[in-house]
Formats: sequence, C-alpha cells, structure tokens
Amino acid sequence: MHIHILGICGTFMGGLALLARQMGHQVTGSDANVYPPMSTQLQQQGIELIQGYQPSQLEPSPDLVVIGNAMSRGNPCVEAVLERGLAYTSGPQFLAEHILPGKWVLAVSGTHGKTTTASMLAWLLQDNGLNPSFLIGGVVQEFGLSARLTDDPFFVVEADEYDSAFFDKRSKFVHYRPRTLVINNLEFDHADIFDSLQDIQKQFHHLLRMVPSSGLILHPGGEAIEQTLALGCYSEQQRLGDDNDWQVNKISADGSVFEVLLGGEVQGRVQWDLIGDHNVSNALAALAAARHVGVRPADGIASLAQFQGPKRRMELRATVNGIQVFDDFAHHPTAIHTTLTGLRHRVGDQGRIIAILEPRSNTMKRGVHQHSLAASLTPADQAYMLAPDQVDWDVHRAMAAGTTPTEVLNSIDAIITAVVANSRRDDQIVIMSNGGFGGIHQRLIEQLKERYAKA
Repeated sequence: MHIHILGICGTFMGGLALLARQMGHQVTGSDANVYPPMSTQLQQQGIELIQGYQPSQLEPSPDLVVIGNAMSRGNPCVEAVLERGLAYTSGPQFLAEHILPGKWVLAVSGTHGKTTTASMLAWLLQDNGLNPSFLIGGVVQEFGLSARLTDDPFFVVEADEYDSAFFDKRSKFVHYRPRTLVINNLEFDHADIFDSLQDIQKQFHHLLRMVPSSGLILHPGGEAIEQTLALGCYSEQQRLGDDNDWQVNKISADGSVFEVLLGGEVQGRVQWDLIGDHNVSNALAALAAARHVGVRPADGIASLAQFQGPKRRMELRATVNGIQVFDDFAHHPTAIHTTLTGLRHRVGDQGRIIAILEPRSNTMKRGVHQHSLAASLTPADQAYMLAPDQVDWDVHRAMAAGTTPTEVLNSIDAIITAVVANSRRDDQIVIMSNGGFGGIHQRLIEQLKERYAKA
C-alpha cells in the first residue's frame, strides 16, 4: 500500500512513518519544513520527502493519505484530497487500525514528562528481555529512534491529549485503547484547542472509559486527577508518590539517588545521571508500568542506572571553559521550575544557573501562564527571554514581577551576545524551548568557544 503523510516531519507523524515503513508499505510524505534530524531519520529508512504542499505530490493517487493535526482547511494538499475523494485518515486512527490491534498498549499520558517516562518504560522492557514496539515524541538514546515495530506483544506509546486532526477533534490518546495507563499529572495547557482544564479532564475521562477492567491505571494524587477519576474509573488503580502504593525515599536532594518502595517495602535504590523531582516521579511511574507486564521492580531499578534520557531533556550539548550548555524541552512553568530546581540542587552554590527561554507554545503566546512564568525561573540566577511574536500581554511587566533578573530581548542574536558577554566559568546555561529556537544552541556554543579561545 502506498501511504502519503502530510506533516511528516513532526515527531508523532515521523514516528508513524517509520512504523508504516517497517510494516512494508511504500511511504512518502511532505512538510512545510523538511530538515534534520527527522528528515535524515526518515530518508535513511527509504522514505521520500517533499518540501511544501503542492497538490502534484498526490499524483498518482496514493492508497491512503494520513493527515497530521497541523494541517487545516485551505492547505493545498488537504483541499486536493477532499476534492478528489481520496481515502484519508488521521495519524492516531491509522495507528489504532493498522498497528495496535493485538498489542498490549502501555500508554503514558499527562501534561509533563510523557516523553521521558515513555522512553524509560521502553528501555525497562528492553533491558529485561522484552522487545517492545514504541512510538515516542522524541529520540530514545538507547535505541537511536523515536519509533519501531517488533513482534513483541507490548507497545509503548506517548499518549498526547492534543487533537487528532482538523476533522477529528478528539485527543490522540482516545484511539489507543491502553491496558496499562500512566497519568503523570494534569494541568491546563494547549490553550489553542482547550478552553479550560475541565475540557482536558473530559478527554481524560474518555480515555479512562476505554481501559479494560483487568487493566491498570497508575497516577499520583492531585485535585485535577482525582476529579477526573471521580467521573468514572472502571479499572484497578495504583497510586504513586507520598503515602501511596509506590513511594520514594530521596537520598540526594537533586534526585540522582533514591529508594523505591512498594507497599512500604524497599525494592531497591536508583543511582543514575538524571536529576530533578520530576524525573524521580517519571521513574516511579515507569517502574510501576513495567511491573504490570512482568518486570520485577528490583530488575527495573537496575536498568534505570543505565538510562540516558531522551534527547532534548536536559541534554548536555557542550562544555566550554567549564560552562555547561544544556538543551531542554521544558515550556510550561511547572516543567521549567522543576527542571531548574533539580539543577540547583545538583550545583548548589558552585556556578550560576542561566536560563534562556523561548515562549513558543500557543498557550504561552496567549498569556495563559503570564502570572506564573516569572516565578518558575526562581531557581536561576539570571534569565533571558525571547520576546514572543504577536502577543497581547505585557511581557516585560510579567517578567519584572519575579525575583530572578530577566532580560526580554527581541532577537536570538541579542540573547547570544548578552549571554556570551556575561558568561563566566562554571556557569550552567539551560536553553528551554519546545521548538528549534532558531538554532541558538550551536550558535551560542560556537560564540562561547570563540570568546574563550581568545582568553
């Protein structure tokens, strides 16, 4: 079957393309911006990529067009698909109909930590004799891929609450029908498609209704999650965190060493390279989910010691003159704060933390988090923020409300110039964005090298 994918270079759609190719289908696709690393990953798998959305790419007609959720009416290819009456579907629906039947789906959902927890879970299964399929919104360093398909019955999927397509406004995850479901946390996000937290809770309620009674739902406490569960839960539950079924006893403040307890009994000690309370919580969820398919907690704990973390989650990009430059995907105030807090616990007073933030998401640009954004930067010593385009909230006033000195600048070049000029040995620079941020990472590293080569 010839499958053509519109919006193929997104993390989800690119992963889906890899799975379809592994099934033996002819796969082609297009995107507005075809560039590495996704383009390289796809081309290496024999997938033809087309820049732009000219309708000519639909000739001869493919057997099926998979339309990404970034596509909307008015897109030339979308209009051509509808006019010609071509067969089309959404990415999540394709996954549900062609890949997931017969699989034991382990779905990782929540506002934060989905990619990291799903990556951990896939690794725990792999390292303990299983060979799981997976589709994750980031490159898992242990596998070098964001998706793969195997004959193993287990399928790990990052279960996103974002909508499926312009013609299917349900959350992606309602298509997945998980038997093991993790809900990491639940906060308001995606203001471009949800009007309130209650709208998101409704989608999670739909998800809960699909888990079989023999399935397992893993979640921490929290008012939003408990309210959602109260709408109807028909499966076994295990709770994560303080005074619950699964607990942790932190040995180090930065989260790099902690004990795991199940039913009050110590299962083992995790000692790894990751930091932050959020990653401790992610690990607890992954261990609990892996246990549901037969991985003993002690064995999972041993596997975590080798886990590197997915790319773009506090990924160390370079060290220049003792200055460490990290790339991190955090773009919501909660994630920003927990990431910076973990780093603060690790470095203590040895070196400054400099945060560089791109408020790129639609939720950020709409100002939904304007009153909590400045406070999220509190663990940092200095922050630089790219002035977001076309916003109707007072960015400078919002950032001035915090205790961390923050410069709001209008260009990436201005940020790089300011950071390089003010840098000093042992600084920890954390670049935070859910996008490419104009290639700031490598540009900053190169200018730091240039400055200190002259020193």
